[in-house]
Amino acid sequence: MFLFLVVALLVVVGAVTLAVIGGGESGALPDAAPERFTDPLPPDRPLRRADVDLVRFPMTLRGYHMGEVDDVLGRLGAELAERDARIAELEAALAGAQATAVAGPALFEGYEPRVARDKVVEDGVVQDKVVQDAAGENARDEKGDDQ
Repeated sequence: MFLFLVVALLVVVGAVTLAVIGGGESGALPDAAPERFTDPLPPDRPLRRADVDLVRFPMTLRGYHMGEVDDVLGRLGAELAERDARIAELEAALAGAQATAVAGPALFEGYEPRVARDKVVEDGVVQDKVVQDAAGENARDEKGDDQ
């Protein structure tokens, strides 16, 4: 039994020695591939909230790769600034259009309020008489008489 334990011990020591030294052509162990950031942000369209939610940075000894985080935050900042500028431009255009519509010089020029008229036959003559003006109040007929 003692001889069996000695042979088993020699086999284990030999296997460990071959694994550490590199018993083959490939070497002991291949180097671990460094974890790299794969940018999930689409380069061909503006970012959406779902795109930002998909961003995951690989961990390093000190936390995250600062350069990768800086690149993503720089892009987000640039797109937000671009959107803010576009919103300000559209709001200014809208305010200008509203100001022109409200304070336009010829806004009410040539405007005549619509009035309801009825055809009335008086003394065998057909006449137009105003029934109500635009405000719904009684108005005068064409002759100037009150109804």
